[in-house]
Amino acid sequence: MLTHDDNEILCRVGPGTPMGNLMREYWIPGMLSEELPEPDGAPLRVRLLGENLIAYRTTSGQVGVMQESCPHRGASLFFGRNEEEGLRCVYHGWKFDVTGACVDMPNEPAESNFKHKIKAAAYPVRERNGILWVYMGVRATPPALPEMEANMAPDMPVRMSVMQRECNYMQALEGDIDTSHVGFLHGEIVKRDAAEGTFNSFMRDKAPRYEVTDTDSGTMYGAYRPASDGQTYWRVANFLMPFYTMTPTGVLGVDIRMKAWVPVDDDHTLLLSVSCGERAVAAAGNVTPAVHPHKPGFYGRFNCVQDKANDYQIDRQLQKTQSYTGVTGIVMQDQMITESMGTVYIRDREHLGTSDMMIIRTRRRLIQAAKALRDHGVTPSGVDEPGVYAVRTGGVVLPSDANWIEASAHLRTGFVEHPELNRAAMMGSFV
Repeated sequence: MLTHDDNEILCRVGPGTPMGNLMREYWIPGMLSEELPEPDGAPLRVRLLGENLIAYRTTSGQVGVMQESCPHRGASLFFGRNEEEGLRCVYHGWKFDVTGACVDMPNEPAESNFKHKIKAAAYPVRERNGILWVYMGVRATPPALPEMEANMAPDMPVRMSVMQRECNYMQALEGDIDTSHVGFLHGEIVKRDAAEGTFNSFMRDKAPRYEVTDTDSGTMYGAYRPASDGQTYWRVANFLMPFYTMTPTGVLGVDIRMKAWVPVDDDHTLLLSVSCGERAVAAAGNVTPAVHPHKPGFYGRFNCVQDKANDYQIDRQLQKTQSYTGVTGIVMQDQMITESMGTVYIRDREHLGTSDMMIIRTRRRLIQAAKALRDHGVTPSGVDEPGVYAVRTGGVVLPSDANWIEASAHLRTGFVEHPELNRAAMMGSFV
């Protein structure tokens, strides 16, 4: 369990908080390019790290992200005119460019230089392969974008999905670094008739053992189960600072995935999932839940059709006969559980076991990094080392006497081809 103070550090992400300051050191994957489809199109409400922002695509195609309220008298710039390389407030006509500079103030005398003294809070944006990255930190020159392989593979089939979760980023993220729940919450995906010797057949063991370690980018676990004679099946997964996960659903060295658990604020999270490769894309399509069209407001993006208002469309008869949960969809099963804990879970109530080793280590890594930045100005891991994000995760069978970290190193390295690996033969029916 965590103390109240450490839980507050871990969960609170608004301006001026230790974790909020830590996250602002990194680029934030805040939007999809398709949300701003055309130059001079409609602005978009975006809430990130507890800040209400407006995003827009300029005449030249550049994307701007700035504070919602006009610096003049606070009118919402969402209702502004997106025109000629800037966003103009319709209240008095003040216009701002993507840097936040006021470039026109038509209600002031022509000789006035007042516009040069006014600047809205605005954040740099970089666009890469369908994702709009926002830098909300204090550096005049932002760091390089992280080398996330799933966001850097333009020649491969790619599937991206986003959904909003009504809970704190950390309790949502923790479910993704907890492999032992798969055999229970998602039990129906572990087919009982799996061919012997496939990864799927090894998953029948619902109580894996764990080894956990720190990495240059965050933390990593190896969950291991007996395989065939003299061999061990390992599920290797990563947490990468400050809110990324790479789950082991796949073959180590083959599958390219990333998930970002982007804090909207303390109580809401956007889950951005990216899968690359034909089989990974197909598997992602099978589990991606339906979302509503965007609605007005800062919480109107990517809301799932199955939600707590309709009890996630739980089917109690299905739960009795076919499904462990009665809720359709792996992602929605996770969402049901993490939202049921409340928006910010109070962790001094919990009782952790050996299966929670990765969660314990990841919390500690984040809290220590936030305190080091707050107390000593220590730049957190990965900010200035984009290459540490070029990693892969997945399942692998190794000799039982092998050092799993050393033996899997070549498969965990990103941007490397492994034509010798046959995903279908190794995974069986488990995707």
